[in-house]
Amino acid sequence: MRSFFAGLLAILILVVPVLPAQAAQLERIPLTLEVLQERLRAPIPSEGTRMVDLRRMTIDLRPENAVFRDQFYRLVRAQLQKPGVPLGLDLSNSLIEGDFTTSKLGLRAPIYDGEALSKLFTSAEQEQLKRDRRRLYRLSTLSQSLLITPKSSDTTTPLQLTVFRAPIKLVQTRVNGFADFSNTFFLNRVEAQGTQLPAGADFSQTRFSLPMNFASANFGREVQFRNAIFFSKAEFNQVQFRGTVNFQGAEFQNTANFNQAAFYQSANFTKVQWQGNADFAQTRWRDQAIFSKDKFSRSLFLTDATFDQAVIFRESQFGGLANLRGATILDRADFSYCSFTKGAYLNVPGLRFDSDKAKILGDPGQIGRFITVPTLQGNENLLRELVRNFRKLEQISDANQIDYMAQNLRSRQLQRQLFGIDLNTASQFRLIKVGFSEVQANAILQRREAQPFRNLPELLTLDPVGIATYINVRDRVIAADPVPPVRNFWRKLSIGIRWLSLNSLLLLTRNGTSFWLIFGVGLITVAYFSVLFWLVDRARRRHPKAILPRVSEMISVVSFSIVLFLLGLTAIFQSADRPLITLVWWSIVVVPVPLALLGLLYRRGRYHALMDTSYFCEEGTLRQLRILIGRLPTIPRFPLFRERYMPILWERRWNWLNYFDFSFNNFLRFGFNDIRVRDEHLPSFVSILVWYQWTLGTLYIALLLWTLSRTIPGLNLLIYFK
Repeated sequence: MRSFFAGLLAILILVVPVLPAQAAQLERIPLTLEVLQERLRAPIPSEGTRMVDLRRMTIDLRPENAVFRDQFYRLVRAQLQKPGVPLGLDLSNSLIEGDFTTSKLGLRAPIYDGEALSKLFTSAEQEQLKRDRRRLYRLSTLSQSLLITPKSSDTTTPLQLTVFRAPIKLVQTRVNGFADFSNTFFLNRVEAQGTQLPAGADFSQTRFSLPMNFASANFGREVQFRNAIFFSKAEFNQVQFRGTVNFQGAEFQNTANFNQAAFYQSANFTKVQWQGNADFAQTRWRDQAIFSKDKFSRSLFLTDATFDQAVIFRESQFGGLANLRGATILDRADFSYCSFTKGAYLNVPGLRFDSDKAKILGDPGQIGRFITVPTLQGNENLLRELVRNFRKLEQISDANQIDYMAQNLRSRQLQRQLFGIDLNTASQFRLIKVGFSEVQANAILQRREAQPFRNLPELLTLDPVGIATYINVRDRVIAADPVPPVRNFWRKLSIGIRWLSLNSLLLLTRNGTSFWLIFGVGLITVAYFSVLFWLVDRARRRHPKAILPRVSEMISVVSFSIVLFLLGLTAIFQSADRPLITLVWWSIVVVPVPLALLGLLYRRGRYHALMDTSYFCEEGTLRQLRILIGRLPTIPRFPLFRERYMPILWERRWNWLNYFDFSFNNFLRFGFNDIRVRDEHLPSFVSILVWYQWTLGTLYIALLLWTLSRTIPGLNLLIYFK
């Protein structure tokens, strides 16, 4: 008990002397004319300039105190307008009763007439004023031209700016009345951290030449920043906007920081130009947020932001990254009619929009191409929600694009599991080779002896491993569970098969999202096999009796195959993300086996019966377009059916078309005639070649139908909403 009272007494001894000091520090002195004149005569030095010290004052500017109010504005304005070194104003921790108007304090400078600028300004200050003069003149001319009844020239007053040449400090200042900062040009810094404006404020047409700081400010009612220009960095972090906010037409020429700001009512950022980064990370929007027709020249950060109502970016332009990592959308995010420059995209990992009303809107066929997530891990549910979102909106191409992105990420994940360096088994040499330093590699070895790595983020728990190293190596290392070698082999084999199958789907069909890509693959395959069939059938031998095609037939076959090949290549290059890799993959699957069969066939030579008759027969009872899904490439053995099949005619000039017809029949099950290979005296290599194309065609038709089911809207809805 004694120790308890002794501790309490010690705390009282330490705290009690501090309380009066803090109270004295926060105590405000009523400002009288005598005190004002004394402070004006004795400015204090502050950061290389002189300031009128009106800190911790109670300044009564209410209408019932009109005599003092007029004297206050007159005396302060006279002091601030003196030539020479500019004089600043420090109102930190002061309380202003009534309205506060900056136009009654600063210098008045005509902005249209450059020659009429006051001689009180230095050349640098005049240059800053001139750079805004032309823009204001154009805006004023445009607004006057839109008036129904134009004013006469003799009654039109030229626009003037209120200019503050020196710094102004409003740190922890409270203005109980309306704060009017409109049409003011601050040539020096503005420090307003923690300022309180419960009755609202107007900063319309205001210019901030140097960095301004409104961090932790509190705006109680409507605040206007219409057509304001921020030439340097603007700090609005942790600001409380309790009324409506209007930044319409504002221009931020440097970084704008709204980090952790709270918007309780609607926020209008229409037609704002963001020439630097716009940082809205961890902001809270309780009402509608409007960014329509904005221009984001650099990055937009909405990391961990929460939107209770709609956020609208209609007709905005994005010149860089728009980061919505971890953001929460509870209503709708509208990106309709937005334009994205090359390299611009929406980064949405961890995005949450799982409420019933939440949805993302955008131009059909466009918005899906600009949404990205860096990794699949942790974003599986998000990607499913995005696919479901666009399917509900009947934007099938956007849903397919998101699904294609998800499968691309899955392919990268499988590739990393197949070829990545396992942190739990890799040697020190391999760890150093992959990108770790020797110290980091030793730390990894020591950690895995105590406890194996379960996932990659556990690397960051090691002191030597920094975030830069983690980002550098995360795509080349894995953290797999230790398993016996035999089991590990089968696991790798299974992953390899899945990776090859998935990459085939991605490269040849974009995971079933591009009809034109798979159509182009089909065209070049048909053209390739048509030339092979023609060559096998028409170029048989030179000795003792030549069986070779005519020159005109050669020209026709080569020309038509080139046309089909070019059409297929055009479709591939316009539809594929990596057309060259797609062609390489197609070549690996299609080219080697037929060429090997041709080499073996010509090496052995052909001296068998029916050498003067074509290997291909056509069903001669009908000539019509046919879809032959269940068709096999050989003629039936039944004698009555065999009589209906007759060898194609070599001597006709149009005979070469039969080989393309057979290739279409055999690959796509579609053609003009039912052409098949004979079953008598047929070289085995020719039969293998035909059956190889037939097998590829079966797989191709399955992929084609799957792609059509995912790209035709009606069929797609039937499948996914049954």
